[in-house]
Amino acid sequence: MDDYRNGSGAPAQGPSFAPQTIDAHPLAFTGGGGEYFRVWIVNVLLSIVTLGLYTPWARRRTAQYFYGHTQVAGSPLEFTAPQGKMVKGFVLLTMIMLAYNIAANSGQDTAVALFLLAGALLAPYIWASAMRFRLASTRWRGLRLQFAASWREVYTASWPVFALALVWMGVVFGLQALAPEAAAAVQALAGDKPSLSMPRITAPMVGLVLLGLVLSVLCFIRLEYNYKSLLVLRAHLGTEPGRWKPVYTDFVRVWLATVAVFLLCVLGIAVVVAALTGGSAMMLKGIGSRSAQWIFLVVIAGMVVLFFLLFLASTPALAYREARMFQLLWNNIGLGQVARFKCDLGTRSYVGLRIRNLLFTLLTLGLYRPFARVSEYRMKLESVTLHVKGGVDQVTGALARQQEGGLGDALADAAGLDLIG
Repeated sequence: MDDYRNGSGAPAQGPSFAPQTIDAHPLAFTGGGGEYFRVWIVNVLLSIVTLGLYTPWARRRTAQYFYGHTQVAGSPLEFTAPQGKMVKGFVLLTMIMLAYNIAANSGQDTAVALFLLAGALLAPYIWASAMRFRLASTRWRGLRLQFAASWREVYTASWPVFALALVWMGVVFGLQALAPEAAAAVQALAGDKPSLSMPRITAPMVGLVLLGLVLSVLCFIRLEYNYKSLLVLRAHLGTEPGRWKPVYTDFVRVWLATVAVFLLCVLGIAVVVAALTGGSAMMLKGIGSRSAQWIFLVVIAGMVVLFFLLFLASTPALAYREARMFQLLWNNIGLGQVARFKCDLGTRSYVGLRIRNLLFTLLTLGLYRPFARVSEYRMKLESVTLHVKGGVDQVTGALARQQEGGLGDALADAAGLDLIG
């Protein structure tokens, strides 16, 4: 086994048992698109009829379907989340969003600012509460996952959230210093005074905004890295902690490669658009001024095609990032010294599948979506192989003896709400 780090950052210590043989167990998905379509269409119809109130029940049915058809070493996962907690989380989040929208639409600027501040302060709590709930609701062979991170660890890992706020505070104050007339223009508009001339955009202002964008992206990458590493390192099965090998620069490389893929897609679309524009110009020249209606239709059709192509441009990049991140994580995580994972997901195959699924979903007006979701989930899941030291029965028996008793289960049931998707 490779040397992984445990929650303290030190090399993980050996477990209380040390089987010598290593067994490989490919993960499998036993569900199908047609079967999941029946679950999906009922969820959609009931959500429409109840104006969205059926959402927590729909999410639970969906999770139970995918968990129940996910085979790990021959045994399915179980999703045991109490429905009441999912409903409470949904109601709480809905009430918060309604209160924010009322404050924003009624011009209560102080209340909106307080909501945004409270949202930034509570975001780490919401994330950790949801992760605690999800892991506590996941079982395999009677073993319950647990998320053991303390609130101090959660808020320490969340420092990019607060750094992001400081970055944009600095950008705003910097723009005001570079262009004092901007503040006067805003005050004039707010007070219904005669409009003033807009501030002249200068190179330092553009550079400051670009710097803010770059720092924001780095903060988002760091936040993603911090949360994923904390989730793995502080997840426990029995008393065995997760192991984590990736470093921050691995995430940066994935993001940079994703940007490169997106730019290539944009370049390709630009070539297509240029060709279409040239052809449209020739056609419009041939039509002349005798048919303004046809010219209008051609322009509208061109705008629709351009929007579709721009939407399509992001699909390969997003699928590429998802595949690369999936490979990075599942090739570099494990459980104590008893298990690790290997992933052979093909990036090109996954990108191709995502593009095909998008086209079929558009052609069927969304009805292909459940088939697309199943096919993507299957490709990712079945690319992962679980390697276990010793027989699965021996390892699960040892983990079951390590697992906390009734009090630990009761505390896990009481922890967290399903606040995020």
